[in-house]
Amino acid sequence: MKTRQIALCGMLSALAAAILLLGGLIPAAAFTAPLLAMAVLLPVLEEYGAKAAGVSCAAVTLLGLLLAADRETAFVYLFFGWYPIARPKIAKLPGRLLRLGCRLAVCNAAIWFLYGVVLRSLGLTADLESASMWLNGFLLFLGNVIFLLMDQCLYCLTNVWRLKLRRRFFQK
Repeated sequence: MKTRQIALCGMLSALAAAILLLGGLIPAAAFTAPLLAMAVLLPVLEEYGAKAAGVSCAAVTLLGLLLAADRETAFVYLFFGWYPIARPKIAKLPGRLLRLGCRLAVCNAAIWFLYGVVLRSLGLTADLESASMWLNGFLLFLGNVIFLLMDQCLYCLTNVWRLKLRRRFFQK
């Protein structure tokens, strides 16, 4: 049984890393490739738990940072790739408003850290300061909307795994 777990985690981690690396080839995929890489690792989380999913996520993150042509794609995965692991814990919080607030807090913290690192490492802080405050606020708002849509996609993909795909791969 342990061999099956290692094989599934390894294959899905390799697929997630390949998707992450392909994200650098298509300019618009800087944000979609990390989402697809997160979705590929959902079966690991569902079948073997948060620990195995965390190890797989760390392996994909490391491979992405070392091999990705587009560093922004790798950084987006670094700051958001762990979210599917935390998602079930957030879903267990009481109250819909508390869950929404927690999701938005996670999103905003990740965005601030991500672009703080990216902009400072690329030396673009002067461009950020000269940009319109309205534009930055609007982009942050759009980032939050996209994050909530991503959360809903992860929820739907988890249900697709549980209800339709799982029985094809795991016989009881």
